[in-house]
Amino acid sequence: MTPFPISAGQPPAHSGDLPERADVVVIGGGVIGVSAALFLARAGVSVVLVEKGRIAGEQSSRNWGWIRVQGRDPAEIPIAQEAQTLWPQLAAEVDTDIGLTQGGVAYLARDDAEVARFADWLRLAEPFGVSSQLLDGDGVARLLPDAARAWPGALWTPTDMRAEPFVTVPALARLAVKAGAVIREDCAARMLDVEAGRVTGVITESGRIRAGAVVLAGGAWSSLFLRRHGISIPQLSVRATAMRTAALADVFEGGAVDHRLAFRRRTDGGYTLAPEGFHELYVGPDAFRAFARYLPQLWKDPFGTTLRPFAPRGYPDGWATPRRWRADRPSPFERMRVLNPAPNMAKVRETERAFGETFPGLGPVEIESAWAGMIDTLPDVVPVVDHAAQIQGLTIATGMCGHGFGIGPAFGRIVADMVQGKAPGHDLARFRLSRFFDGSPMELGPNL
Repeated sequence: MTPFPISAGQPPAHSGDLPERADVVVIGGGVIGVSAALFLARAGVSVVLVEKGRIAGEQSSRNWGWIRVQGRDPAEIPIAQEAQTLWPQLAAEVDTDIGLTQGGVAYLARDDAEVARFADWLRLAEPFGVSSQLLDGDGVARLLPDAARAWPGALWTPTDMRAEPFVTVPALARLAVKAGAVIREDCAARMLDVEAGRVTGVITESGRIRAGAVVLAGGAWSSLFLRRHGISIPQLSVRATAMRTAALADVFEGGAVDHRLAFRRRTDGGYTLAPEGFHELYVGPDAFRAFARYLPQLWKDPFGTTLRPFAPRGYPDGWATPRRWRADRPSPFERMRVLNPAPNMAKVRETERAFGETFPGLGPVEIESAWAGMIDTLPDVVPVVDHAAQIQGLTIATGMCGHGFGIGPAFGRIVADMVQGKAPGHDLARFRLSRFFDGSPMELGPNL
């Protein structure tokens, strides 16, 4: 099979000396960190982004590529709508075709109970003016005329989009550099530099950067980094498998998912496929620590996550991964430049069969590449986007729960404004860090 297009073995695209000082340091080169750096640079802020491995090397390039409003938590809907306004603007400004297409997204119902769930979400979303609608069985048949199976209904959002993640995020990084941001790969942030409870910079493996503000957008690594500084968040990461086919005939221009698989058209003529509702959690110290907080999620979907007893060596919640380290010694982030989990090949073959059975007119379905990523998740299935009360000058944007790619530019803009002391333009109470410690009841997002 063809290797995944981004790896630690590739030469860095962004290298060179670090500046001694900046207004803001962004930790993490995924879609959130890159977008934040872009909007900070455009505002005239001196910003340096440090990435331990490669830009978009982890989940920001390994996701399904959906840019959706559909199915989101009500607090995320207006932010996702802002993102859908930003995406065409950014696509016109980057130096390559990112495959941005308004092909729509369809959630295909397994039974009438799932249709009712979709109707419940639609009632929540209607005040935001979404284009989403419920389709009956005949409507689904018209949407997917080549399908060999029938569904009793679907939630359909024609204005939702898609793009190619492994092309898109590096292109946004180049756009940020053009705007004035400094980006350095192969440069792990080891620790914050903190004086009297306030950020004064970041200590990296290549030296210290003085800065009065730091954005942590470290994805699956955020909890490990924060714990070193006395901030505990119940963030875990789960392995998710995906794959792409060889070029096939066009059966649907958008993205769709039912209880067996997800699929979406690609610019190379193939499809990105994934097993629906299947994640694997490597049980480690953080999983034990956070277990009680995840009980509502596990109760709601007891078979959605498969437990694995041991993470590969060096993973964020691995049993042997250090929780303490010194600023003058290599950190766990240098030992694992890019999280590159092996895909679950049994699920790859199962998904391949399910897609072929759904669209038999396509003929043989050939999987050209399969991969996996580690999705950073939180118990209520919404992220943390907040200032850290414990350390002044630190802003946290993490736990996107597999929804970060599509909404990334808007959260990047929001974080950039927060760092500058500006109003974020949206109600962020749902995403506050303190919800895990102030006695607030855990409110599960729709997780559709």
